[in-house]
Amino acid sequence: MKRRQQAETAMATKTKAKEKEPVDIVHQNAIHVETIQKEKRCEKLYTEFTINPYKKLHILPDRPMSRKMHEEIEEDPNFLKRFHEAQSEPRKKYTRPMTTSQEIGWISNSLIASDHKDRRLNFRRHKSEITKHMEAAWRLKEKTQNR
Repeated sequence: MKRRQQAETAMATKTKAKEKEPVDIVHQNAIHVETIQKEKRCEKLYTEFTINPYKKLHILPDRPMSRKMHEEIEEDPNFLKRFHEAQSEPRKKYTRPMTTSQEIGWISNSLIASDHKDRRLNFRRHKSEITKHMEAAWRLKEKTQNR
């Protein structure tokens, strides 16, 4: 009987410990202030803005029935140069692959000279009597289905 009462009192103290204590607003505010101070330490103020050359531009045209004249905008050669560099293929941008995915196919030059007459490396399609017969059968089947 005593063990049962002891077990019940132990369970009651555990459930009380698991219950959340009421929220202390002062401590919550201190945590919030500390978080803001940490964010301000890493904050940078940007005053110069440019268009991201890595993002595709979506230029919207004017309304078709608008009467205003189209303004001639002067081209910025620096922006055009950066834009074309960003749009070029990775082999022209970098000297070596930047990721492991780029390593596959990075060197696209063939390692040996290709000789089409060498049967060890070239497995051309050859037609035999059976393949010619089946090809004709498939063509005939396609013609009958299309009618």
